[in-house]
Amino acid sequence: MLALGVCLSSAAFPQDIKIHAAPQLDMPGQVDSNSPAFWYNGQLNLLNSTGDGPMRSQGADQFHLGAAQAVPMTHLGKGWPTWIEATWVDPTGPIFGWYHQEVWGVCGAASRLAVPQIGAAVSYDGGASWRDLGIVLSAGDPINCGEQNGYFAGGNGDPFVMPDAEGQYFYFFFGHYGGPLKQQGVVMARMPFSARFGPLGNVWKYHAGEWNEPGIGGRTTPIFPARVGWEQSDTNAFWGPSIHWNPYLSQYVMLLNKSCCTTGFPQEGIYASFTKDLSKPDSWTKPKKFMDNSGWYPQVLGLEAEKGTDSQAGRRARLYIYGHSSWEIEFVKPAAPTAPGQ
Repeated sequence: MLALGVCLSSAAFPQDIKIHAAPQLDMPGQVDSNSPAFWYNGQLNLLNSTGDGPMRSQGADQFHLGAAQAVPMTHLGKGWPTWIEATWVDPTGPIFGWYHQEVWGVCGAASRLAVPQIGAAVSYDGGASWRDLGIVLSAGDPINCGEQNGYFAGGNGDPFVMPDAEGQYFYFFFGHYGGPLKQQGVVMARMPFSARFGPLGNVWKYHAGEWNEPGIGGRTTPIFPARVGWEQSDTNAFWGPSIHWNPYLSQYVMLLNKSCCTTGFPQEGIYASFTKDLSKPDSWTKPKKFMDNSGWYPQVLGLEAEKGTDSQAGRRARLYIYGHSSWEIEFVKPAAPTAPGQ
């Protein structure tokens, strides 16, 4: 169901989101995560992942993408199922990617529970192949094989990565799926921009107002805490953030999945949150629902030539859910106050 013209206003960030029906668009590859996009040599590149490694399609824009082709990715460790969920094109030429990886067998061969972790990768050939840079984020909580969410026995996963405008840090947004309830939910970490070629040991989690917990095993303080933990059968939590910079609003926009309130990651709705400053985790507005259950992995693809991607979009963009788009999403500024007497 659509919630047309839903108002996502707050005192600090008054804005609207409107959803408009549009001709059907389908991403060329199978989708099981956020699907990052980037421009390279005048072509839009789109990565779709299902765990078997990324599939890449290319074209003049999102309306003219070719068939998806598998691209190789080297692995430093075991080749666990891997999903590339965020990318960024370095001004010097390389393309950086960040992936969700699931470690299987932690609860025995008969269990479908896995523990996700987050790693970094780099491409030196425009995204045609990827080199693993290693795991940069993992949870330090004991593995809980009794978790009732249907997929994870804890872990850190489903990342999105966004550089700040000043070129100082990359900010990581991801899910913390285990441990104490006060640490579960959508959490953050950051890495100095200068560490992008050597990220191991240089990613620090946000906890208790500071960026001082190690990426491997450190504690977290959620920006959107879980109301009911992932170990429960009636989980109530946000997950899977997708973020873009919106020049029209002069704000960052986060789209979120929300699971509630039975096992198996059921989608209760799709939500949006806003901020002007990535460095202030507490500045994100309270998430507001703008669509009812329509599937997982909401994201935008901007319409601007050689600029619009999943991480940058303007006033109007295509809204994709699970790799399919039947909608345009429109961001609407509030009307200017009317002067007295007018």
